[in-house]
Amino acid sequence: MARNSRSNDWGFPRWRAYGAAREAQRVRMCDRFGCDKPGDCPAPKSPNSPERWYFCAEHAGEYNRNWDYFQGLDQEEREQRERDERRDAGGYQGSAYHSWGGPGDGSRSRDELHALKALDLEDDADFEAVKKSWRMLAKENHPDVKPGDTQAAARFQTIQAAYEVLRAAEERRTWKPRGAVD
Repeated sequence: MARNSRSNDWGFPRWRAYGAAREAQRVRMCDRFGCDKPGDCPAPKSPNSPERWYFCAEHAGEYNRNWDYFQGLDQEEREQRERDERRDAGGYQGSAYHSWGGPGDGSRSRDELHALKALDLEDDADFEAVKKSWRMLAKENHPDVKPGDTQAAARFQTIQAAYEVLRAAEERRTWKPRGAVD
């Protein structure tokens, strides 16, 4: 009696891929009307609903760009949900920068350390010292004070860029989410 099944492994079953089978695989198509690509990206039909749309990657991106998280909620429910989400996610924002760390322990980026060096400051200088040094060096090297001096103009630009880096870092450190309590 002849075998009615064939295999492509030539007697070596390890050559076959795991989970490989010869039967047809079921493919779900994209739920977007007119799309003939496989729909392998699930997307919720509405908030708090277990029902899902299945889109291709292109239509999933389009759907996510236009997603309204508060769809079907009245204004009071929207505000309550937003407050709850901000409260629950506040810990992630708070951990973005560990404000208890001091300089030298990795709390300053490489750009900040270069900016401090450009302002002739130590690594542990606070922002008041940064402002003081920036004002003094900017007055000394300003192009209006030293007209025609290209080195002073370049130094002035370096000082300005360093101050902007440190100012942005200070704003990140001192920023608190709306409604946060000290």
